[in-house]
Amino acid sequence: MIFGLDGVEIGLLIVLVCLFAGILSGFPVAFAIGGAGIISFGIIALLDAQGVLIHQAIDTGTQQYRDILASGVHRDDISVFRYPELPRVEVALFPGGWEDAINRNLSFVVNRMNERVFAGQSIETLLAVLMFVMMGIVLERSKIAEDLLTTMARVFGPLPGGLAVSVVVVGAFLAASTGIVGATVVTMGLLSLPTMLRNGYSPELSTGVIAASGTLGQIIPPSIVIVLLGTLAGDLYSTAQEARAQSVGCSDALTLLGKPAVVSVGTLFQAAMLPGVMLAMLYALYAFGYAVVNPSKAPSVQLDDGAGGEVITRRESLTWFVALPVVLVGGMVLLGQLGVVGSQVVRVVQAETHGVAGGLLRTNVSEPCQAAMIELHGQERWDASVAARAAGVQDEPAPTEQATEDAAPDEAAPVPNAPPIGTGVATLAVLFGLTFLVARGVAPSASPMPLMVGAGGIALMLLLDATVIHSGMSSAETLVILLIPLIIILWAMRHAAGRLASNELIRVVFPPLVLIVAVLGSILGGITNPTPAAALGAAGAIMLAAYRKLKEEGSSGQMILVSAYATILMILAGVNFDLRINQETVTVVTWLAFLVAFAAYMVAFFGVLYGVWVLYRKSVMSPVVRETAKVTSMVFTILIGSQLLNLVVISFGGEHYIQQFLKSFDSEFKVFLIVMLVMFILGFVLDFLEIIYIVVPIVGPVIYGGTMDPKWVTIMIAVNLQTSFLTPPFGFALFYLRGVAPASVTTGHIYRGVAPFVVIQVVGLAILWLFPSIVSIVPDLIPN
Repeated sequence: MIFGLDGVEIGLLIVLVCLFAGILSGFPVAFAIGGAGIISFGIIALLDAQGVLIHQAIDTGTQQYRDILASGVHRDDISVFRYPELPRVEVALFPGGWEDAINRNLSFVVNRMNERVFAGQSIETLLAVLMFVMMGIVLERSKIAEDLLTTMARVFGPLPGGLAVSVVVVGAFLAASTGIVGATVVTMGLLSLPTMLRNGYSPELSTGVIAASGTLGQIIPPSIVIVLLGTLAGDLYSTAQEARAQSVGCSDALTLLGKPAVVSVGTLFQAAMLPGVMLAMLYALYAFGYAVVNPSKAPSVQLDDGAGGEVITRRESLTWFVALPVVLVGGMVLLGQLGVVGSQVVRVVQAETHGVAGGLLRTNVSEPCQAAMIELHGQERWDASVAARAAGVQDEPAPTEQATEDAAPDEAAPVPNAPPIGTGVATLAVLFGLTFLVARGVAPSASPMPLMVGAGGIALMLLLDATVIHSGMSSAETLVILLIPLIIILWAMRHAAGRLASNELIRVVFPPLVLIVAVLGSILGGITNPTPAAALGAAGAIMLAAYRKLKEEGSSGQMILVSAYATILMILAGVNFDLRINQETVTVVTWLAFLVAFAAYMVAFFGVLYGVWVLYRKSVMSPVVRETAKVTSMVFTILIGSQLLNLVVISFGGEHYIQQFLKSFDSEFKVFLIVMLVMFILGFVLDFLEIIYIVVPIVGPVIYGGTMDPKWVTIMIAVNLQTSFLTPPFGFALFYLRGVAPASVTTGHIYRGVAPFVVIQVVGLAILWLFPSIVSIVPDLIPN
């Protein structure tokens, strides 16, 4: 033994030193990781062949070991950390030599690469990375950030620290539309940093708020970090829970948990919404508080008003932009609480019909499994499940919404006690109503008659839904009944759109906001998964950038607008109608809906091609494709290299050794705290990609194998990884900002500026630790 260290510990140190040396060598990180794995394996194999590395393993042939097994302790729970008094035996790291280690791991390497890189279920989700990257780069090239920064600075500038607050707002906005940290930090550094310095802002606050706000794209969806983490978390959680179930004597995880052990990227997007908004609010509060305490270092600034439109009084602003919207939204929420507004579709849940909260448990299990299930779910749920099983209740599939839609029209019937107003109609009413209110507030001196007609159309729509439409009607019948009020509302929307376009703030914010709602709404609403949503976002970004370029050269963007309307029509048709024409019986309504959706798809497809041609003609598309290929290739190359490094750690037992150390702690929260501290420290020297693909697969079987909510675990890791962009000396956001900062801003200014925001990140993690419901509240509210 060297320095009293176990051979596995020395092997882990060799891997760590080779990894850091490779990263610091100047070689591209994507290749340095794989090279570090090969070099470290060679060094460990050489030392092992010379008999230098000796592993002190537990002697499984002793009576003490058999006694512990006989006491009921699982074999995997016996380690040198939990039972240091057990006799040990000296073994080589590679019992059959390094040649045997290569032979044993070669097929494992091929299978791991095939599962996580080239094929398998995760590859489809990983394709979302490519399209989200393209979406972000296209929007960055379309100069949307420049317009947002200018507009938000005019809005928030008069406040104490207003320019810093505007940077946070724009950072959050860009995070939800681009998610590319480098592009966001560089753009905001070029545009806002000179303005802030010129207006007397301290270099520390200016650089800190820019760097921190630029990293919000790593937590606010659509986040590449969450996509990459989600593909790993799903596999790790299901595998770890299967192992947990078998360790307590249950046949599978479904038996133990009472539900499938599944966590999806879409659910993680839902879980990340509130934590991302919370961090943005913490940044803004710090900037505002800093300005209050140090007014000379963050003064209020009155920039030139370029908002356009007529002058609006404070009373008019409060009335149309605050008071009435709050009344509208609050009133609809109140009606929902009173049962006037709600879902008119019966979702028969087996657990509810059997009177067992949370669903029936499997009761035909072994005694150890029964004890574990009672400990997990409680005696009351177990007894209720036993009683239901004794009454002959089986786990038969419950009727679904689709089954109701597939039923014949004469078999459909109104649902008893259904709310008179459906959720979908109420949501449309709120959206249209907010649009009319804002349009009225933008131009209060204009004639209110068109907007009042639109409000009448909303009232008529709600009245028809409450009195005529019932839950047994098909989508076609509902559309016919609501056709007249919808025509009235759309006519009024034309007038409202003209008024909204006269306001620069709305004109700048509205297009990317629509894209954000389309992408995130389709994911969070459960309409589709992240990959098609990413494709929608990339296509929408292309059309948005092309429309901007056409307007800059004075050309008509009518084709882009028609394509956008066709995309909306296609999505609405897909959501509200059954478009499957390959069934045995296809109704006329299905054929009509399919033809409308197909025609809309062709128009939208042509619009995307036209947008690509416009951007190519403007010399925008070529650099976008090159940059997208560069970023995506880096991600996948790091994925391959990190898998190779992981296999090196696995080959000499390093992964098992680390997992045994973590399992030696009695509290799973203590284990997770140790993991979070290690990740935080590694964030000073490693990028988030290396931590995701090197550290998470090693510790994942432990942290995902307990009772903690996998959504909470994953979001905590994501926020922790976001901090790696800010921690010196290798924080990438610091490098990006240093490259575009003027000479008067030193590296010391940047380091001192980000220090408070690193503390804010830690505070944010503490808040999520103390209040985990912040992560789960949105997934609980939105059906999956």
